[in-house]
Amino acid sequence: MGRGRRDKVYLAVEDRENLEQISRNGYAPAKKILHARILLMCDEGKYSKRTWTDEEIAEALQVHRNTVGRIRQRFLQKGEKPALERQLRKTPPTPPKVDGSSEAHIIALCCADPPEGRAEWTIRLLTSELKQRQVITEISASTVWRTPKKNELRPWKTQRFCIPERDLARFVAEMEVVLDLYSTEPCEEEPLIAMDEASKQLLGEVYPPIAMQPGQDKKEDYHYEREGVQALFMFVDPHRGWRRVSSRDSRTRIDWAEEIRQLLDEDYPNARKVKLLSDNLNTHNIASLYEAFPAPEAHRLARRLEIYHTPRNGSWLNVAETELSVLSKQCLDRRIPSKDKLKEEIDAWQKSRNQNASKVIWRFSTSDARVKLKHLYPVFEQEE
Repeated sequence: MGRGRRDKVYLAVEDRENLEQISRNGYAPAKKILHARILLMCDEGKYSKRTWTDEEIAEALQVHRNTVGRIRQRFLQKGEKPALERQLRKTPPTPPKVDGSSEAHIIALCCADPPEGRAEWTIRLLTSELKQRQVITEISASTVWRTPKKNELRPWKTQRFCIPERDLARFVAEMEVVLDLYSTEPCEEEPLIAMDEASKQLLGEVYPPIAMQPGQDKKEDYHYEREGVQALFMFVDPHRGWRRVSSRDSRTRIDWAEEIRQLLDEDYPNARKVKLLSDNLNTHNIASLYEAFPAPEAHRLARRLEIYHTPRNGSWLNVAETELSVLSKQCLDRRIPSKDKLKEEIDAWQKSRNQNASKVIWRFSTSDARVKLKHLYPVFEQEE
């Protein structure tokens, strides 16, 4: 810390570095930056390049000469922090409009359902409701906004995610089975395949789009023609970096069974057994094979298939869902008019991804889950 001699300021090298950083970073309040510059110019120590008078400092920084003297005296008497920061008033000049009771009303409104006919609370709606209920008769929207901001309330935002089922024991049991599958060393005789399903609506153009030009974005008319819906089946080998995407008119038991037959007989004909990870749908089971094929054929396929299911509301554990997201962003996020065009685009995307052998590296392990998802595990009382 600096020391004074006859109302003179002598700054140590650490003090100067700190003040120079404050005066340059641009993030501090304007008053704090101004006071830091005043102290730097008041410095008469050996690290100062020039000695300034109070009048010169006041003229250079466009402040009153008394302000310079006041900052210097405060630094010498109380130190750096009181000299830089403004002294807080013990009582504000005007009483706050939002006291503890009215702040509790605002928080309660934010956490409650909005009025009928409104999807969410807005700041203007909160302000109007407070006035209507006579909680506060005169208040601005900016003043109301301070309470949700201070309490980190965002009534206009809803976070959507999969809420785990109530049977937590079953959820964590099935989750750990899936996590163990990912951590198992890959085996060519028993490959791990993740599968998931999605749908794509086929949309045709009513009017041809206008191509992009320099200074002009691509334009397409908001009118479109519905050309039907296609079901997508995604199969991913996360260790090998292989995937296959198929499109069908429907996704019934028969369709799923046909896709499984292709997976076993054409994609992995030499595998002794395929470990299939899928979502918890009623079509994803051995019964679908017996509905689609004669019993001997269904039995032959079933002997080479080992099915694992993700927990209910735990589809995030399926890497095929991640691959479907990549497919949607890279390929399907546009209007595709026909089944043939959809197949061409999917085949091109699939070929490119397989050539690059884009693998899915899963790092979330069972031990990680027991720490980060500890709240999902049943709690046992420790024996004394």
